[in-house]
Amino acid sequence: MPNIAPTPRTGRHAPYAVRVTSLDPTPRPQSLMLNFFGIHVLGRDTALSAGSVIDVFARVGVTEEAVRSTLSRMVGRGLLERHRRGRRMYFALTPRAVTVLRDGHDRVWRTGAVNRDWDGQWTLVGFSLPESWRRERHDLRSRLTWGGFGPLQNGLWVAPGVVDVAALLGDLSLDAHLRVFRGTVLAPTEARQVMESAFDTAATADRYRAFLDRWDRPGAIGADPLGEQLLLHTDWLDLVRADPRLPAEHLPADWPAIRAERLFQTLARRCATAARAEAERVLDTVPAPDPSTSS
Repeated sequence: MPNIAPTPRTGRHAPYAVRVTSLDPTPRPQSLMLNFFGIHVLGRDTALSAGSVIDVFARVGVTEEAVRSTLSRMVGRGLLERHRRGRRMYFALTPRAVTVLRDGHDRVWRTGAVNRDWDGQWTLVGFSLPESWRRERHDLRSRLTWGGFGPLQNGLWVAPGVVDVAALLGDLSLDAHLRVFRGTVLAPTEARQVMESAFDTAATADRYRAFLDRWDRPGAIGADPLGEQLLLHTDWLDLVRADPRLPAEHLPADWPAIRAERLFQTLARRCATAARAEAERVLDTVPAPDPSTSS
């Protein structure tokens, strides 16, 4: 992609939730839309017409109604800007969407799915919120999950490596309720125990196996490289967004993320040139207007 090059685990941007689940047969339209704009708009200062997006999404089974509804919701969430040119409506990325997509690009192409360079450090976040703060509690947990944290015990979450917690959580206005630490485990605690307590490694492995089951087959990239590229990148980015990147030295030697990442990179290269040529043929684009002209 960018289906959203290497950012270390430090300084991750704040999350703007996309799909973070097991591999679905049909990804949600917003996941597809973000990835589509990441591939074909990010870094190009371009706006796409709604009509051409509708035509491309029909290739992956998304209806015109779903496309129009998704575009409208993403405008409402501050991820896209709407611009009219005559009778046609065009959509461009907002600065917020650019942040999201660059973060995803970094996770895919630079950080990677396999953490082979862990230095033994853990970042910990402790918190205590009033019981009545259900929304704040939900937002905090969602943000921590996005940042690669898992719940070690009640009110204490942990992530491998160095995570910029101020960047990750700063806009939630919960600083007074947070305690942030960094350190290493000491005997009798072992890193594997921390991983087993805080992270569902079996579920993570199952998601990578589902990706392999779906894409490791003859003809995975075939007659429609543009549509297949979109599905491939969406599946992979959703995987790496949900993966806390646990240290490889404490995972099984046959950890499925290793093979899945090689497969993704091979297929992504295989379809890139043909998909780019098809996009240039079918996409209706204009230079992205100044945001002050948005309607």
